[in-house]
Amino acid sequence: MSAVIETAVAELNAKMGGEGFDGIAKFVIEDEGSIVIDGNGARASDDEAQVTLSADAETFKAILDGDLDATAAFMTGRLSVDGDMGLAMQLGTVLS
Repeated sequence: MSAVIETAVAELNAKMGGEGFDGIAKFVIEDEGSIVIDGNGARASDDEAQVTLSADAETFKAILDGDLDATAAFMTGRLSVDGDMGLAMQLGTVLS
């Protein structure tokens, strides 16, 4: 597992405060790997998901750090979403 994925998993779990996510979402970070968020929290995984969000490491880090709004990243083409758009929008609470 890459250091980027390992750090992101830790940050996502901290943001969720021990809570899971009502659904299954996957973040694909280009050239690094994948993270799945579900009822058990975040983990490094490439499991199937209801929604997949893809971005480069710089964009993902900016979103996670609160420096870039996920909606703005999507609207400018820096973040792509495949699958359940409603579930993707719910992720905003996890990422902020």
